[in-house]
Amino acid sequence: MEGSLNSSPPALPDSSDADKPASRLPRHIAIVMDGNGRWAKARFQPRSFGHRAGQKAVRATIESCLRRGIAALTLFAFSSENWQRPRDEVGALMELFLKALDREVDELHGHGVRIDFIGDLCAFAPALRERMTAAMEKTRANGKLALNIAVNYGGRWDIANAVKQAAMATQRGEVAAAALDEKSIARFFCLADLPPVDLFIRTGGEQRISNFLLWQAAYSELYFSDVLWPDFDADCLQRAIDEFARRERRFGGLVEKSGQARSVPDSRDQAGSQE
Repeated sequence: MEGSLNSSPPALPDSSDADKPASRLPRHIAIVMDGNGRWAKARFQPRSFGHRAGQKAVRATIESCLRRGIAALTLFAFSSENWQRPRDEVGALMELFLKALDREVDELHGHGVRIDFIGDLCAFAPALRERMTAAMEKTRANGKLALNIAVNYGGRWDIANAVKQAAMATQRGEVAAAALDEKSIARFFCLADLPPVDLFIRTGGEQRISNFLLWQAAYSELYFSDVLWPDFDADCLQRAIDEFARRERRFGGLVEKSGQARSVPDSRDQAGSQE
């Protein structure tokens, strides 16, 4: 996230979400930030150059979500499969994480952003884990935007971890095994305190979810953009939100007469329905 957030964000254009009903805005947006390597290759630069350029898109997306009143933004920064990439690329990513944390946390905190890191954090070096923990503690009370950064994360890992936590809860006598269901298990997943993902965006032209938020995105609207992540800006995000607003969301039911689909089943207070 090179640079800084604008202290006084400019007014939204007429075609923005300013006049859009709240029911037509996503509460929770998740993004697979794909295309950094290809963006760099097209410019005859190493992949690390693309990752640095992608920080600008991260900053623009956070600012756009703050301006639009989006409740939660979850970014897929580093998957559990990314460890298989070349060692120098992984090292460059870790360095970027450290620098971004040192540079951006205070400003994000000032804008009311709550930072959370989700994934198996134990795999990271102690220095990086310490910075992650410090960022989460410092911003924990903020409520303007929940910014979740998925690192060493995989949807299958999340499911397996939730099952393990549920099993441990039964051993402690907190819940009977026979009583385990979607509602009781949901609290053990990452992001359990947030609304389910409404809008799932992937940049870079690929059309797959790549093991990201498999549980949380069960009813998401999927939006695939050909734009490579470093070029993804506020206008690109607006197009995704506009497309979201045009879709009819039924969740296994019927669209109401008003033309408004009902809200997504929220695993925090009920089990999901079957489509």
